[in-house]
Amino acid sequence: MSRSKHTAAGKSGKAKGSKPAKAQWSQTVTEHSDALDLERDVFTLDDAAEIAASLKRSAEKSRRRKSEPYRSAMSMLTFYINRAGGNLTARRKRILERAKGELRKAFGRA
Repeated sequence: MSRSKHTAAGKSGKAKGSKPAKAQWSQTVTEHSDALDLERDVFTLDDAAEIAASLKRSAEKSRRRKSEPYRSAMSMLTFYINRAGGNLTARRKRILERAKGELRKAFGRA
């Protein structure tokens, strides 16, 4: 007879009613990722070009990243957009999506 991988607390292993692990996990990844060392509050900037420039600086200076600077920067931006999901305002999402285009330009990939 095979054993179930699920516990009484559910798939996450957390008791019902406790804070979702997803929120804590994505914040931890954003703050402590090996992808690159981010400048503080980069995703709260209102200018897509500034966000892209900050991500580019961070990616080029980081020694903890595992891939080329462009891939690390784009991955972190995409990760943030995907994880924030429905919590992003339409305005913030537009700025971050524009930052992808600015990042491509900054790395000569547009």
